[in-house]
Amino acid sequence: MMFFRPEATAQIWRWREVLVGVALAILALWWLAGPGGLLGLIAPVLLVGAGALIMVGLQRGRFRGAGGGLGTVQVDEGQVMYFGPLSGGAIAMRELQRLTLDGAQRPAHWRLEQLGHPPVMIPVDADGADALFDAFAALPGLKTERMLAQLRDGPSKPVLIWERAAPTLAQMEPAGRA
Repeated sequence: MMFFRPEATAQIWRWREVLVGVALAILALWWLAGPGGLLGLIAPVLLVGAGALIMVGLQRGRFRGAGGGLGTVQVDEGQVMYFGPLSGGAIAMRELQRLTLDGAQRPAHWRLEQLGHPPVMIPVDADGADALFDAFAALPGLKTERMLAQLRDGPSKPVLIWERAAPTLAQMEPAGRA
């Protein structure tokens, strides 16, 4: 027997980190207002942790889509794999050259490009696409807020989200030479 509509359950699940963070913040404030003692000493640490969880939860909640799209995404040890009905592919995040949000597609797609390989196109609403947030957040220099703003705005054309910086001469010099 279901007590909540499926849509309500999906929204609660989408914002789960925020809800847990709010509950922890309320608990910490209750401990601070209480008689003190050991709980009064732990409460400020819990309050800081709850604040961090709320901040991360807000970003993740904004990234998560409605789901139910075509295909499945799996992220395993830095490897992103997409299994779709018409296409698919895998790409190692350490070899990713360019990340683009292609709003010209319906629904919008993440375009992951690697040198020498065809791009992997992943619908933003694919099953498991919320796991891409952590994979993308690990990219050096990625501006998370910009990515979330582009995702929210739904661009009508492809938008470059991140691109690997070209290696410098010092990075290209063979090891052992000075």
